[in-house]
Amino acid sequence: RVTLLELMMVKVSDKDSVTSEEMNVLVRHADFLAVCFQEKCGAVLKLTAAADAEDEEALVTIRLLDVLCEMTSNNGQLEHLQAFPGLLETAVDTLRLTHLAGKQAVNIFTATQAVTGQEEISHPAVGFKSHLIRLIGNLCYKNKENQNKV
Repeated sequence: RVTLLELMMVKVSDKDSVTSEEMNVLVRHADFLAVCFQEKCGAVLKLTAAADAEDEEALVTIRLLDVLCEMTSNNGQLEHLQAFPGLLETAVDTLRLTHLAGKQAVNIFTATQAVTGQEEISHPAVGFKSHLIRLIGNLCYKNKENQNKV
């Protein structure tokens, strides 16, 4: 699933080579990806426990968020996802929960430096909060109704 999402990410990121037919397919898949993200977003919170650092559901959720961020960066898919019921609310709630989880345990959701200061700690959830903020920002872009919700 992670590999499939990474392939979708590459296709969505390459805006120049996407035909209108492919764009229609991606818009239809956007609904499915948004629903999956809404159902699975809590799995990332399990990553705060060191034993769950390789939780497959959490890794899938992180990739789902990456793809949704990229999709909402494209005007063709943006309007569709801005109107998707509950996506904005889920993103805001998940951001609140990750912020609280980061305060209560080791904060794996933001980039940190190792003790030596030479290497960056590599964790799959690093940057998750920033991607949530990006998604929220994209969903609010030129959309007064979503701006008022936030």
